[in-house]
Amino acid sequence: MNNPILKYGFMSIAAATILTGCGSGNNLTIVSPPIENIDQQPLKASELNEFEAQNWKDLDLGQDTIPGMSVNKAYSQILTMTKNGQQVVRKGEPVIVAVIDSGVDTEHEDLDGVLWVNEDEIPGNGIDDDKNGYIDDVHGWNFLGDIIEENLEYERIVRDADKLPADIVAKARKEYNEKLSQATEQKAFLEQQLQAVKEAQQTLQQATGKNEFTIEDVNKIEANNENLNRAKLIGQQVINNYESFENILELINNDLNETIALLNGEKLKTNYRMDILGDDPYVWDTGIYGNNEYSGPDPEKADAFHGTHVAGIIAAERDNGKGVNGVANNARIMVLRAVSQADEYDKDVAKAIRYAADNGAKVINTSFGKYHSPNPEWVWEAIEYAASKDVLIVNAAGNEGIDTDVTQVYPQDQEGAGEEISDNFLTVGALNYRYGPNVVANFSNYGGRSVDVFAPGVAVYSTAPNNKYRNAGGTSMASPAVAGVAAVLRSQFPKLTAAQTKQIIMDSGLTLPIDVVLGDDTTQAFTDITVSGKMANLYNALILASKI
Repeated sequence: MNNPILKYGFMSIAAATILTGCGSGNNLTIVSPPIENIDQQPLKASELNEFEAQNWKDLDLGQDTIPGMSVNKAYSQILTMTKNGQQVVRKGEPVIVAVIDSGVDTEHEDLDGVLWVNEDEIPGNGIDDDKNGYIDDVHGWNFLGDIIEENLEYERIVRDADKLPADIVAKARKEYNEKLSQATEQKAFLEQQLQAVKEAQQTLQQATGKNEFTIEDVNKIEANNENLNRAKLIGQQVINNYESFENILELINNDLNETIALLNGEKLKTNYRMDILGDDPYVWDTGIYGNNEYSGPDPEKADAFHGTHVAGIIAAERDNGKGVNGVANNARIMVLRAVSQADEYDKDVAKAIRYAADNGAKVINTSFGKYHSPNPEWVWEAIEYAASKDVLIVNAAGNEGIDTDVTQVYPQDQEGAGEEISDNFLTVGALNYRYGPNVVANFSNYGGRSVDVFAPGVAVYSTAPNNKYRNAGGTSMASPAVAGVAAVLRSQFPKLTAAQTKQIIMDSGLTLPIDVVLGDDTTQAFTDITVSGKMANLYNALILASKI
């Protein structure tokens, strides 16, 4: 998806007024000094090694010249204590983190030990033991039932125009017509991309003598002609951002198939919701729908990749000798499947937020978004309901490289350009692993009023279905990184409210007082494209929380 040395300024550690009066639940005393002076940090000139590539979200800017969240430093210098002569990690209290996403592989070796368990439900007996309306909801709920494919929201609105307000239909029809007029050109572009990637793959296979090759194999190639040099550059970009050629080819093919379906008019013919789930998405009070298949209907769990990856960033079992370490060491993942391969429904999002709030979640991660919403009021009301239950929602800013102060994105805690409707909603943009003017991921949305903080979101390594691990990029990866920070704070300091946790994360980040390059190659001051002007940092967040 996605550099001269500059003066980078200082991090402010002053607490906001909103934090006054909060206490620590376990009297955690921190004597470590905050990360303050990050002036004249050297830029990392070399490529990331394997360890850095797989762990960069956890690394420290000062020690590693990589703009991670100082997670490893936080655990080694703050959360490790001596007990009976042994070095042990302070656990804190368990915190339930709801992952509203595409589903999660609950059998994954790095996630099976960190799942939320509904103790009031007897697994597999077909009875709603806890009387909450959801039968056998042991780890959460699947609001999509057997749906995998879906239409985008603007396509559904055009299809269902007779059920919806004229202004919402007009906006959707405008985009549909624009997409349709671009579809022929888009089809040709995708076909060219497909051909270029396939040719690069074949060239690299010949150059390395391997059908499957690593980034190290590609880097060793001596490109002595233009064709090989082009293939090498494509290979480096593909592996760093998508892990393998198979992954990028699948994505391009999916986009190509979607474009062909648009050209053929198929997008307005299919109603997955009614045909598969039998639910009307425009009627709120329809009773319970869905099931408890947490990874979805595919036995290969392919459609659960996104949610599995997100869950691993938050809470993959730490230091178990497998795969990756999640940011939080005492989180319990509640699985709420509500995001298909296309746009989510307002109804499902709102019901999932309410489910999480009613069942003890203290943090909710929402790594999804769209630009049309027929029932945004349902989601806004759910956000306010979560606030009343002291739940923090951590939200992905979006991946179109646009200013969301200008273009409304859903979900968001603002109605248009108005004031925030609550103080429990934290929106996260994505960072690249190269510190300096290009540190903002070129795909990341931004906004001086609408995007609160930035965090690692390019080539993030995490869990994938069937006990696998791979890279993925997007604000979808930056959001769970911050949700993990929130989970650690609420675990170590249980008396922190959702609003206080949000403010601590924003106030304690590393300041970035420079101009940064955005997706359209323009530059703006980092402080103008985010509310806090900061990069999330767990180490500093713990220190600030301890001072309350």
